[in-house]
Amino acid sequence: MDTDEDTIDLRSDTVTTPSEAMREAARDAEVGDDVYRDDPTVNELERRAADAVGTEAALYVPSGTMANQIAVHVHTEPGQELLLERESHVYRWELAGAAKLSGTQTRTIDAGERCVPTPEAVREGLVDEDLHRPGTGLLSLENTHNYRGGTAIPVDRIAAAAEVARDADVPVHLDGARVFNAAVALGVDASEIVAPVDTVTFCLSKGLGAPVGSIVAGDEAFVDEARRVRKLFGGGMRQAGMIAAPGLLALENVDRLADDHANAERLAAGLDALDGVSAPEPDTNIVVAHTEDAGIAAADLVTACKDAGVGCVEFDEYTTRFTTHLDVDRDDVDAAIDRIGDVIAELA
Repeated sequence: MDTDEDTIDLRSDTVTTPSEAMREAARDAEVGDDVYRDDPTVNELERRAADAVGTEAALYVPSGTMANQIAVHVHTEPGQELLLERESHVYRWELAGAAKLSGTQTRTIDAGERCVPTPEAVREGLVDEDLHRPGTGLLSLENTHNYRGGTAIPVDRIAAAAEVARDADVPVHLDGARVFNAAVALGVDASEIVAPVDTVTFCLSKGLGAPVGSIVAGDEAFVDEARRVRKLFGGGMRQAGMIAAPGLLALENVDRLADDHANAERLAAGLDALDGVSAPEPDTNIVVAHTEDAGIAAADLVTACKDAGVGCVEFDEYTTRFTTHLDVDRDDVDAAIDRIGDVIAELA
């Protein structure tokens, strides 16, 4: 890594560093004031991003959290309910943004390892507006599912859950931060995953390797309103072509995500072979290692791994996440397995 060449940083695919081509694109980008929609590079990125997920329009924003919260704000009215999975990123890791920024009340569904609620669970969770109840304003789904280990959710499950909500005139948003990982793992085009929902977000700065930025996409009317909400949330940018240009190159990195998936599979197999460690085979680029049988708390493992030159993050008391990405190759994975093996032996 740039900060320490001896460190194998598996904390997240957000740690990827821009390629030389991306740095050159940033330097040479044609720019303008994006708030006035005068930045040609941003405009091109938004056009290509919309095409990539099969929507009418798209909006470039600074972060995935902002993208999701813009969608919540556009789709809902203050006091309505947001229906979402209990371990979803929007609910678990976005600082209660739905409540703080949009005045929405959350109602959660525990979908378990399935990751997406069943149609029956969605139907049960929907609330009709009446004298006493606020009504459901939005159903939010996630693919891949981060907390469940980067699970790639089949299109039919997304479609089945979305159909129930849309039949009830409730819009559906997809947090697709890693939707291209899902598409590659499932062998489908990202537009197929997105087709059943009304809006989608995806990150350019994770596995696709851009230094910054995410996309929120939907129909023209949604994106027009999303642009106003981006401004409200402080996300209006000026000569943003300098960061959008690497994003254009990031969209060309979809096919290589398969390399990250293969490396994650290799990492999981190596970790699972360690005494007291359980690491299920991943669908995509996220590996979750369970160390309860070894009696090793995740917090202790993370600290010891850092000292050994491997970056990872605590997910739960005995669950640690490792994420492969374009800055990690097969040799790095093998070295990480060896280092983690030494750590487990010392801590157990």
